[in-house]
Amino acid sequence: MDFLRPASWEEALAAKAEHPTAVPIAGGTDVMVEINFDHRRPEYLMDLNRIGELSEWQVGQDAVRLGASVPYSAVMENLRAELPGLALASHTVASPQIRNRGGVGGNLGTASPAGDAHPALLAAGAEVEAASVRGTRMIPIDDFYTGVKRNALAPDELIRAVHIKKADGPQQYSKVGTRNAMVIAVCAFGLALHPGTRTVRTGIGSAAPTPVRAKEAEDFLNAALEEGGFWESGKIITPSVAKQFAQLAAGACNPIDDVRGTAAYRRHAVGIMARRTLGWTWEQYRGAGRTLEGAA
Repeated sequence: MDFLRPASWEEALAAKAEHPTAVPIAGGTDVMVEINFDHRRPEYLMDLNRIGELSEWQVGQDAVRLGASVPYSAVMENLRAELPGLALASHTVASPQIRNRGGVGGNLGTASPAGDAHPALLAAGAEVEAASVRGTRMIPIDDFYTGVKRNALAPDELIRAVHIKKADGPQQYSKVGTRNAMVIAVCAFGLALHPGTRTVRTGIGSAAPTPVRAKEAEDFLNAALEEGGFWESGKIITPSVAKQFAQLAAGACNPIDDVRGTAAYRRHAVGIMARRTLGWTWEQYRGAGRTLEGAA
């Protein structure tokens, strides 16, 4: 196994073009596990830790540009207001040591359906900035996951950053695991309210071959909220609407039985998380509305 250590982004792209099979490593929290268990033996490893820009983020007027190597701990400490769903997901990642090393870019590169960041990125409607010596392109998060641990990157491309719209409404994240820390998700669910467009987006992890959205559940809830005048009134969502949303979310799953849980349990748990996160986010939305009305 040869080790590549580019000193700049340009050098990294040139090295990736010359060695398309090179596996990038920054935090190493996913890659080193696979190597240590001999699940993977790449011909080349490419260390990206000398490229400082990958560990930087910029908060723009409408979105956050998150460098591929920004650690989860930085998201938790600095971007909780702008990216609340991702900050909540970051809290569930392994241990403090791993949260200080691992980042969203690694989660995306590995593309494991159990990756903790994926549901939050799907719910927020993120875009992945991919680059090569041929240029840069933006990949919508809905198009990024192409199969089990496969993504839409070309062999000569590297993830440079993730662009995530700043939250314009409440976001929530929930995860089921066999213990409270250092655990791979049995299943996970992310939900984001987007009052500006009067839409709801979801993200499901570890309950299908890839991270997925519950699109039928979203369509149903979007219609129910609009037709019932919920956005304007801020009234409590009826139990029947919440129940139907939960059932449709569970129906979006295509899970398997494995050592962490059965397919039936995963479907059931996703439904429960969908109902609960809907309740949490809607209460936040109603509370924010009451606060604004009182201030006026």
